[in-house]
Order: sequence, then structure tokens, then C-alpha cells
Amino acid sequence: EDVTDCDVYSLRRRVGMVFQRPNPFPLSIYDNVTYGMRRQGRNKRSELDEVVERTLTEVGLWDEVRDKLSESGLALSGGQAQRLCIARAMAMDPDVILMDEPTSALDPEIVGEVLNVMRDLASGGMTMVVVTHEMGFAREVGSRVLFLADGKLVEEGTPRDIFEKPQSPRLKEQIGRAH
Repeated sequence: EDVTDCDVYSLRRRVGMVFQRPNPFPLSIYDNVTYGMRRQGRNKRSELDEVVERTLTEVGLWDEVRDKLSESGLALSGGQAQRLCIARAMAMDPDVILMDEPTSALDPEIVGEVLNVMRDLASGGMTMVVVTHEMGFAREVGSRVLFLADGKLVEEGTPRDIFEKPQSPRLKEQIGRAH
């Protein structure tokens, strides 16, 4: 779908975004998840409660925070905060979630938590566009892989094409470094 000439506000309602560094709002965990819904005038408490529990469960955070929903999202650890941000994006039922290096600012032992959430989203049918250096993740989860270098599209294809039959020297070199 060409989005270069559309109503930007309508587009924003259909696209979630997760940034490189976890960016919870300076609000409660509950209000972080429901922020977008409330901005759209969706204030029915039972609906908000259902979405909070569902999205936090989907990102593996519900059991960790169910008794702390009124506490600040800023108090969460890096991995918890990033999962909260994914839940916040999911609460709007977007058509697609854009993720810009969602694990790069996390401690190595926490990266797996976020990647597992993303795997679960992908297996559940969520469309994601993910910028990542996690080659194994891209190979395992991606349906289409684009290799960019110096601001240019170098190669694109299925994960099998890209990782088993790379064409460009730059991609071959990058894959060699990842092994």
C-alpha cells in the first residue's frame, strides 16, 4: 500500500512503533499500555483492562507486573520496559509494527526475552518491519529479508536466498562475520 500520499493521522492509527531504546512514558504501566486508546476516546474501563491484561500477557510481562500496574513504567528494567513498549504498540491493534533495532540497547542476557516476544508475534501473524543486526533472528523469523548498506538496498529475498545464496560481496562478508 502506498503511504506517501495519505492522511498521516489515519496511518499512525494503523502502525505501531518500537524504538531502539526502550521509551516508556512517564506514566503508570497501565497508562502506558492504554495511552493510545485513550487518545482515541476509548475510555471504557472494562475494555482498557482487557487490553492491558491481553497485551502484557502476550509480551510475557503480565505475571511480573500484574500487582504493579499503578507504578511508573520508568521503573522497569530494560527488557521489561521494551516489552512494555511492544505491548503499548500492540494495544492499538496495528496492521504493522515497525521496530528499529529493538534489542540493541539491551543487556545481552535480556535480548532473548524481547526476541522471544517478537517470535511469538510473528507466529501469531503480526506483520513487523524490523531493523536488526540479529542475523539468526532474521533468518529464523523473517519472511522477507532486505540487506541495506550505506543507505542503499543491496539485496533482498527470502531468508533462504539471503543467507544461503548471497549475491553481493558485502552481504557475503557480513554473513561470514555472523558465523
